[in-house]
Amino acid sequence: MKIQETSIPDLLLIEPQVFGDERGFFMEGWNTEKYANEGLKADFVQDNLSSSQKGVLRGLHYQNPQGQGKLVSVLNGTVFDVAVDIRANSATFGKWEGFILSEENKKQLYIPEGFAHGFLVLSEKALFFYKCTKFYAPQYETTIIWNDPSIGIEWPLNDIKPILSDKDKKGQLLANINKTKLA
Repeated sequence: MKIQETSIPDLLLIEPQVFGDERGFFMEGWNTEKYANEGLKADFVQDNLSSSQKGVLRGLHYQNPQGQGKLVSVLNGTVFDVAVDIRANSATFGKWEGFILSEENKKQLYIPEGFAHGFLVLSEKALFFYKCTKFYAPQYETTIIWNDPSIGIEWPLNDIKPILSDKDKKGQLLANINKTKLA
């Protein structure tokens, strides 16, 4: 596997080793020992799976306390996946990175605790899978508005009108979030 560091420390883009032939392919989506040998040590406690149609934009979500590290991938379809550093004392606070994750490229993104996360579905449908280091705790969840101008995420919307949940429509600006609610 190849683990690529991004411009934000601790945010990792992963290309698992894929074995394929005319029958299809095989890959390991997680192997504690192999990933740890590459420097990614995580104890996952919960797996999540979501299915979304084209134009669905989920996020930007995070939990504090009880932050979640996430290993995300796309089993079917294509998404633009985004992580925003919200670690209060980080030199890259408020910076974001975005990556195309798809069933074709089979890339994974490791998003450590202290990041807000979201994605936009670019294909007709997408099946999005993620492993979490802590359990979901809705009482600790905060949503940052997806189009916060201080963050400036360049969502590849083209002619797509984002489809948002009520929770995501009511997201807060990063500047308005109490610093004690940040990672």
